[in-house]
Amino acid sequence: MRRIKLLEVRSELGAGTRGASLGIDALKVACLNKGSDYFRRFNSVQVPDLNHVLFDKTHFPKAKHIDSIYTVQKGIAGAVEQTLRFGEFPLVLAGDHSNASATIAGIKAAYPHKTLGVVWVDAHADIHSPYTTPSGNMHGMPLAISLGDDNRQCQRNQPEPETEFFWQRLKNLGEPGPKITPDHLVYVVVRDTEAEENAIIERLGIKNYKLDEVKAKGTRRVAREIYERLRFCDMVYVSFDVDSLDSRFSKGTGTPVEEGLNVEEAISLCRALLDNDRVVCFEMVEINPTLDSENTMATNAFDILEAATDAIQRRLRLEEVVSR
Repeated sequence: MRRIKLLEVRSELGAGTRGASLGIDALKVACLNKGSDYFRRFNSVQVPDLNHVLFDKTHFPKAKHIDSIYTVQKGIAGAVEQTLRFGEFPLVLAGDHSNASATIAGIKAAYPHKTLGVVWVDAHADIHSPYTTPSGNMHGMPLAISLGDDNRQCQRNQPEPETEFFWQRLKNLGEPGPKITPDHLVYVVVRDTEAEENAIIERLGIKNYKLDEVKAKGTRRVAREIYERLRFCDMVYVSFDVDSLDSRFSKGTGTPVEEGLNVEEAISLCRALLDNDRVVCFEMVEINPTLDSENTMATNAFDILEAATDAIQRRLRLEEVVSR
């Protein structure tokens, strides 16, 4: 990989509150206000969204708008796969976090024989399925899709057959079957979970670096430990939800949660994580300026994005020098 390509994904079909589709534009406003040329430096592509269906009643209460989400995710997965096959680094800026399962599917479609590790920096575990969800919002389901685990042991819902049809199609997007295994998934600062999620996290033995551990060890040591856990993975995808930040800094997101990272810790963590040469994709999600004042969240997120991008570029330049 020699250069970064921005993939702009404005779909917010999986969110419970409206406005995440505006997050990319809020980042661009923050960029302009800072006097940065960030969005002029990189080629970008806009992945088609179907946000207009939000005006229609959903027929899938246990997985809202899953039919349209499936259509959108095919486009996302294709864009990610194509970007990687062209030798570029996909940096995904997305609306809600349901889109991440498509990013993962696209990575695996590009590299079907390689093992993928996932670092999930988020306040939420996002590991519900239509069988366990309390809300039906699909931004709480991407990791269940990628793991191929419905958590039937904790089933509370009986989705309609049409929902089950599209759910299976999502799980088989890209290449059939699970895209990752539980031992190749690491959570960072996940802290707002339901009982069903706690049960599957315990059953699968998924590691979560809680805030106290991050503060005690420091972000660089946490990153080293994460990559030791993922030592058998050929490649890594880092997904950053802005609600991983403490709610003091994250009003402009759909589900802010207390006791999260501060902006400096997030910058340091992203730099440490993206310094690894196995990282093939970075994603930032869930900026919602309609819930914010003075574009504060997007301003903080843009600082994190710039730092993350600098780390990626330094590594890509080093790879280019080494390959000569």
